Amino acid sequence: MILASDMLLNKWVKVLPHVIDATLLCSALLMLYFSQWSVIENTWLQVKIVALLVYIGLGMVTLKFGQTLRVRVFAWLAGLVVFLFIVSVAMSKSVFGFLTG
Repeated sequence: MILASDMLLNKWVKVLPHVIDATLLCSALLMLYFSQWSVIENTWLQVKIVALLVYIGLGMVTLKFGQTLRVRVFAWLAGLVVFLFIVSVAMSKSVFGFLTG
C-alpha cells in the first residue's frame, strides 16, 4: 500500500487482512468461552480485547479509510505498536504490558 505495489490488485491481498482480524477476534472469544474465564475477573483480558479492536480499527484506516499516505503510514505504525502491546499483555498477563517498564 505504501509503495503502491501491483500486488494490491490481487484478491487475496484484499481478503487476507479480514481473515486475520476475524481469526484473532474469534480466537479471543473462543478462549473466553472454552476456558470459562470471566472477563471481569481478568482485566488483562479486557485490555487485550479492547486493544485488538483498536488494532482492527487502525488496520481499516491503513488499508481503506485513510485519506492521505501520511494518515495511512501513521495508522500502520500505530497498528504495529498496538500489536506489540497485545502480545506483551498476553505474555505478561498485566494490563500495562510493555508499559510497565
